[in-house]
Amino acid sequence: MKFACLLLLSCLSLTVTSGAIASERYATRPPVVMSPDLSAPWVMQLRQRPVGTPVNPRGYVVFDEQPAPRVKQRDRRAVRRSIDPNPAVREVSFQRPNTPTADVQPKKREMDPKFLPQSVAYDGPEQPGTIVIDTSEHFLYLVEAGGTAQRYGVGVGKEGFGWSGTNTISRKAEWPSWYPPAEMIKREKRKGRILPAHMEGGIENPLGARALYLGSTLYRIHGTNAPWTIGQSVSSGCIRMRNEDVTDLYERVNVGTTVIVR
Repeated sequence: MKFACLLLLSCLSLTVTSGAIASERYATRPPVVMSPDLSAPWVMQLRQRPVGTPVNPRGYVVFDEQPAPRVKQRDRRAVRRSIDPNPAVREVSFQRPNTPTADVQPKKREMDPKFLPQSVAYDGPEQPGTIVIDTSEHFLYLVEAGGTAQRYGVGVGKEGFGWSGTNTISRKAEWPSWYPPAEMIKREKRKGRILPAHMEGGIENPLGARALYLGSTLYRIHGTNAPWTIGQSVSSGCIRMRNEDVTDLYERVNVGTTVIVR
């Protein structure tokens, strides 16, 4: 009987203990209390690190201070300027190249206004209707009655191509075609410029809007596609005028008019 009671008590104790263990699995555990003593055994066992050394099992970077924020691309200039000991010099490298302003324009090629046509006094011996060309002053005079002349600015032969003499207008042409002389073609080719054997009349033609041919020579009084050259010695011997001026002269003179070049 005594043995039976002991066996019964052992079974009950085992049942209660098993139930307690089973129920403890789902119970809330009490918080873990860490010892403030850095010499505690559990601290000394952490990879044998010196006491007080941070534990970093995954190799993470540990900052003693808050890392500086990343600087965006557009803010790097400000950062560099703040750390540069000589910001005045550094600033030059960030300046954009100078660009032309609206006030700075390419210089326009213009003719001197004194070469514009005008009526002037004339007391020379030539008869009215005669054309007189003063190559040194770059003026052409159409002598008129009453001691006046219509004066125009002209371009004349460059150095080595000037000439003088008296001739007559043998032919007149509007928007003339251009046939450069063979010698001119060879001369310009040596300079690297290729001239056409023939060019139809037009705004790009060097003879311009009108041409007055002088006798049987290769010289002419003609217009130009480069009006800014009026008043200069730039031609190969011809007398060039603005298209407006040669057109006006063209209407005033006829074939047979005397032309004196001085």
